[in-house]
Amino acid sequence: MTDDAFDYPPGCAYVRGRYAAMAEAKISVLDWGFLRSDATYDVAHCIDGRFFRLDAHIERFYRSAEKLRLDIPVAPEACADIMRECVRRGGVEAAGYVECLVTRGVSPTFSRDPRDAIPTFMVFAIPLGRILPLERWEQGLHVHVSAIHRIPPESVDPTAKNYHWHDLVQGLYAAYDAGAENVVLTDPAGNVCEGPGFNVFIVKDGRIATPDRGVLEGVSRDTAMRLARDLQIPVEARAVSTEAFRAADEAFITSTAGGIMPITTADHAAIGDGRPGPITRRLSDLYWEKHRDPEWTSAV
Repeated sequence: MTDDAFDYPPGCAYVRGRYAAMAEAKISVLDWGFLRSDATYDVAHCIDGRFFRLDAHIERFYRSAEKLRLDIPVAPEACADIMRECVRRGGVEAAGYVECLVTRGVSPTFSRDPRDAIPTFMVFAIPLGRILPLERWEQGLHVHVSAIHRIPPESVDPTAKNYHWHDLVQGLYAAYDAGAENVVLTDPAGNVCEGPGFNVFIVKDGRIATPDRGVLEGVSRDTAMRLARDLQIPVEARAVSTEAFRAADEAFITSTAGGIMPITTADHAAIGDGRPGPITRRLSDLYWEKHRDPEWTSAV
């Protein structure tokens, strides 16, 4: 155990072919993932000993790697088994945040040619953190709609999950400066895109919409859209202007880090009546019900 173990949450990691405590999970300073954010990843969560939609997360992880021309040195089934083992060894079965990632890796000769790098594959499981803590769900999120634009999809494909977060981090600082707790980035056309680790939805006149461009196609986003259709609530992916966002009857976000969570305030102005709306509540309730459904979950 290293001397700085107290700086790390409980959990377990898998790196360089072995399991280790979080404090011992290291990569080289020469790794392209560290030096150039050249990596992809995915995050699943488990609740009460069951993964939620693990297959969808694994499938997206391998799709993202293919899009970014990254090689994952284990098969999908082995990746899922390692994720399960990290949860068990880390003792986070009750509520776990489980990330799998692959970086371009390290070139033995420090070559600048990415084809020379040997990939680094890692998995870790730690206690589940939520964008909006459960005890604050009724209060909802206060977001800042930032003039900082999301990296355009012509530059970085947002459907391949990545660590290009400089725009999102600067957006967070802009939100803190504005007295908000989180941020929604926009595009040059004045449409809302997404936030740090979450997709955005609005509800207007009983209809749901979510941005269709410049965003990650989140598993939780897909879940919310499926559940809306199950409830016979109209839902579509389309452009959502900042004006439409501010004028919505309800707004919510979706993320593995918390599920379906209400936005109640944007730049100090209420969204709707400033409380979680009825459609957001129905979707959130159904979302957590599905965590007990074997068709949506798998055992750790």
